[in-house]
Amino acid sequence: MQYERSFATIELHTSGETFRLVTQGLPKVPGATIVERSAWLQSNADHYRRALMLEPRGHKDLYGGFLTEPVSEDADFGIIFLNNMGYSPHCGHGVIALATAAVELGWIERKSPETRVGIDAPCGFIEAFVEWDGTRTGAVRFVNVASFIFERDVTVTTPTFGKVTGDIAYGGATYFYVDGRPHNIAIREKELSTITQFGYEIKAAINARGPFIHPEIPEFNDVYGVMVFGDPRHEGSTQANCCVYADRAIDRSPTGSGTAGRVAQLYLRGELSASDALINESIIGTVFKGRVLSETKVGSLDAVIPEVSGKAHICGFANWVIDETDPLTYGFLVQ
Repeated sequence: MQYERSFATIELHTSGETFRLVTQGLPKVPGATIVERSAWLQSNADHYRRALMLEPRGHKDLYGGFLTEPVSEDADFGIIFLNNMGYSPHCGHGVIALATAAVELGWIERKSPETRVGIDAPCGFIEAFVEWDGTRTGAVRFVNVASFIFERDVTVTTPTFGKVTGDIAYGGATYFYVDGRPHNIAIREKELSTITQFGYEIKAAINARGPFIHPEIPEFNDVYGVMVFGDPRHEGSTQANCCVYADRAIDRSPTGSGTAGRVAQLYLRGELSASDALINESIIGTVFKGRVLSETKVGSLDAVIPEVSGKAHICGFANWVIDETDPLTYGFLVQ
């Protein structure tokens, strides 16, 4: 049987959040930067993202990445991040997943106790370090891009929840950080529908107030997601949070870039010291750890370089085909 195109993927999860890593099948993508390659795909080949992310091959909460060549000398790989709406500037759990796959599958020379993996992402260069015991991978830590607060104590009005106040911070993607407790929202599975609506309404309201243009990457100009935080379930954790991103998608992990932005927010507000770690739970109770490595500047803004750590696992390997006779081959989404 003849198919127009086929794709090979590695199926992973990082702390419960899926990551579909597309390793073969994509046409040659031009562009000197990962941002340029993402833009080219959006304009010229977005149907491949739709085919692999949306139903019937995917679902509304699926995350993924197109593996591509690096664009900087220190990188081993480039990655273009995908979701149900389009292309994201960063994906910390995707960085952990890609680095895990690279070491687990022997794509680069493995060294104990840690193997370095350099990754070019849309937001910039990310350096990851994967634990390697000679047989299996372990936890991954990555040095994030510079992270900062865009704006503090921002209030928006939502249709269902009224006035909501939070900070806008950047950790590779831009988020609105809000405490769910004043709105009687707990970061637990049973609150999923409420959290989804809460985040959806806030994101719409805050982006209507924008744009929020990154000082050095003007293509990044909106709030990508809403980070709702509250009390953790595990002793020793600092907090729990849930990210509502793209088109009402929910992150099962604690969100890597969101954790980085939270580290920056708390540190710059004087609520996290350089010697402290943020132990950040997800909506399912899995954990990322974040800390500040150093201070820096982004334009005129005070910023920090965070480090985030977590663990990923390979779930399987898949091959997908494009059949042009199938009217649903390029995907659909039911919300």
